[in-house]
Amino acid sequence: MNVLKSHLRIMIRTLLDKGVSQREIQRKTGINRRTIRRYGQLYDQVPAEDEAHSNYPTLEGVATGSGTEAGQNTPPRPPALAEGPPKHARSACEPYREWIEEQVRLGRNAMAIYQDLVEGWGFGHRYNSVKRFVRGLKRKDPRQYDRLEFLPGEEAQVDYGTGAPTLPAGGGRRYRRPRLFIMTLKYSGRAFRKVVWT
Repeated sequence: MNVLKSHLRIMIRTLLDKGVSQREIQRKTGINRRTIRRYGQLYDQVPAEDEAHSNYPTLEGVATGSGTEAGQNTPPRPPALAEGPPKHARSACEPYREWIEEQVRLGRNAMAIYQDLVEGWGFGHRYNSVKRFVRGLKRKDPRQYDRLEFLPGEEAQVDYGTGAPTLPAGGGRRYRRPRLFIMTLKYSGRAFRKVVWT
């Protein structure tokens, strides 16, 4: 028997209770008549009063917000975490945290750290646990940049390069590569740009 979603089961039950034929229900819902017939037989075996007092919430209780009924069991709450994650959820790299943090600060990758752990301390776990641990450390410590400050007019950055082949504006028939000149002032960030052909 096909297992239908709850809203379809309720629709079938409602239409059957109103005396709508199985053929008409199939036309309206697109559900096979055999499935409708089997659900109709199930509904005849379980009266509506018994269904209301079952341990499962009904759609009516959810829609009206009536909360839990007297016969319903509420699901248990998950236990609160006392001090950090449970022992089985901790990383195998936790005992080596300080050394791994030092290696990450030096810019070493997870594979090199893993190889040193295996050779130096007899680390018996897989590479993926080290990779996940290192990824978590990198997420916490963003890369630091030194900000250089200059006085107005003290320094500028110049870039010079070539552009894509284009036809010159003077009406030439040959493609030429223009030269691109950009000068950016460090203090204000203002830029001067110029395209030249020679």
